[in-house]
Amino acid sequence: MISQVSQENAKLVKTFDLNGRENGFLMELFKDGEKTAAYLSTCSPGAFKGYHLHRVRAARYVCLKGTMKIILFVKGVFEEYLLNFGDRLFIPNNIPTGLQNVGTEEAWLINYPDPPYDPNLKDEQVDYTEAELRQGVVK
Repeated sequence: MISQVSQENAKLVKTFDLNGRENGFLMELFKDGEKTAAYLSTCSPGAFKGYHLHRVRAARYVCLKGTMKIILFVKGVFEEYLLNFGDRLFIPNNIPTGLQNVGTEEAWLINYPDPPYDPNLKDEQVDYTEAELRQGVVK
């Protein structure tokens, strides 16, 4: 009998805030060719990730651990959503998003981006500071 089982290491990338401080990591969970169909995003207690938007991809988050505040900048107004274990949140593309761990333990979010992340798309993710968002800067 020939087995169809395969094993490989999942790609793990440390993440950093705009000041260069480590704030967690990303781990690819499921690949479809070169594209990433699902990944884990972790955030250290008290850490912040963002702000950034995706020009093509929507985010589909599921919280697996901890408490994560999701901060969106929609039509000039900040909106906040608190995610705990089992909570889901859909964020359309072109919405600046920040992730803040407001709990005391590491927070974990699974993201099923729609469409899957394509490393060949250049300039698909755009980073912003809070000041740039408040000033209406468009990149």
